[in-house]
Amino acid sequence: MTMEHPFGTPEAARERYRHDGYLAPYRAFTADEARHLESKFIAYWQGEQDHLLARLPRDRISHFLETHLFLRWVYDAVVHPHVLDAVEIAIGPDILVWSSQWFPKFPHDRAWVSWHQDATYWGLNPPNVVTAWIALTPSTIENGCLRVVPGTHSGTLLPQRETYAETNMLSRGQEIAVEIDEAAAVDLVLERGEFSLHHVGIVHGSGPNSTDLPRIGLAVRYVSPDVVQSGRNRDMAILARGRDNDDHFQLVDPPERDFAWGERPVHAESMTRKLGNILPTPRP
Repeated sequence: MTMEHPFGTPEAARERYRHDGYLAPYRAFTADEARHLESKFIAYWQGEQDHLLARLPRDRISHFLETHLFLRWVYDAVVHPHVLDAVEIAIGPDILVWSSQWFPKFPHDRAWVSWHQDATYWGLNPPNVVTAWIALTPSTIENGCLRVVPGTHSGTLLPQRETYAETNMLSRGQEIAVEIDEAAAVDLVLERGEFSLHHVGIVHGSGPNSTDLPRIGLAVRYVSPDVVQSGRNRDMAILARGRDNDDHFQLVDPPERDFAWGERPVHAESMTRKLGNILPTPRP
């Protein structure tokens, strides 16, 4: 399968990304490959259900974070050449995998994501940070696809508040505290196996799943090596492409096989450091 650019050339795509703060759609996997990955995710999720105390999004966050550090098949997906080719357009040829997170919305799931900007909370500067949102199932308006507001990655970050809303999939229910022009929002509808890219500063969110089918997506956060974490802990990362001449992150090896949740120490340590940086205060 040959990599195709939705805007003709990498140069045109790069300019579009700089202007709008997102690119979509790209294709990473065939429909059959995506179905296979979906089946692996479902098997993982079903195996973890006994560990999840409730179906509320916040209770399931920890088991859906950083799985690329202990599941080999997830790691293989996040470093797929087609994904990295697109990421290179956004942040350059030297690419670190900083984080990954599953965003499943099951049939008639009330879970949603409020309008927010990741840059407010992640402590990563300069903002050479891009998220690839990989759809293993169709991601549609009806089942709660990702929505972005083009151009909002430029300029000053907007004020945000923490709501801890029950069904909000974000860790603190964070939401932008000023009115957003939803008429300007773009729905990033994706077919199975496609993915989108969005800038760390863009305003984005998503609605609930009102359908009988699941919406399963993997969000992978990539940074260039010049990025610095302002938190108190040194974050871990995997070098996916190119070189790291800055040494701002502790580079770790990918998993050589699939481990159980909690079995690989580097995963637990990465979680501790990252959550210590982005969740510096306990929930009230």
